[in-house]
Amino acid sequence: MFRFAHNNLNVLDLERSMKFYSEALDLHEVGRIETEDFTIVYLGDSFDSHHKLELTWLKDRTEPYNLGDNEFHLAFTTKDFDAAHARHKKMNCICYENEEMGIYFITDPDGYWLEVLPE
Repeated sequence: MFRFAHNNLNVLDLERSMKFYSEALDLHEVGRIETEDFTIVYLGDSFDSHHKLELTWLKDRTEPYNLGDNEFHLAFTTKDFDAAHARHKKMNCICYENEEMGIYFITDPDGYWLEVLPE
């Protein structure tokens, strides 16, 4: 009856965030809504997934978002875990690794945690 549509993250610098998600996770713009007060950009993967990542930029926002204890995250899978890990290590965005579980987390420019795990 329902299909998962998207997750939203509010960002301070839309261009910086779009660049990060493109370089770190191969996400690309698949839609956009522009208003006087905000811009919403939908990012998708190259696998024709229906699930999108919505980046919302509130144009008058200047203060970083309070992420609390950052107890939520998005997760991404990859077929080439070692190459992904090397890419993220080079980008210096790995914030936590759990080798025992075979996963790690990266942070985006606004401090959101993103889990990376093998497919």
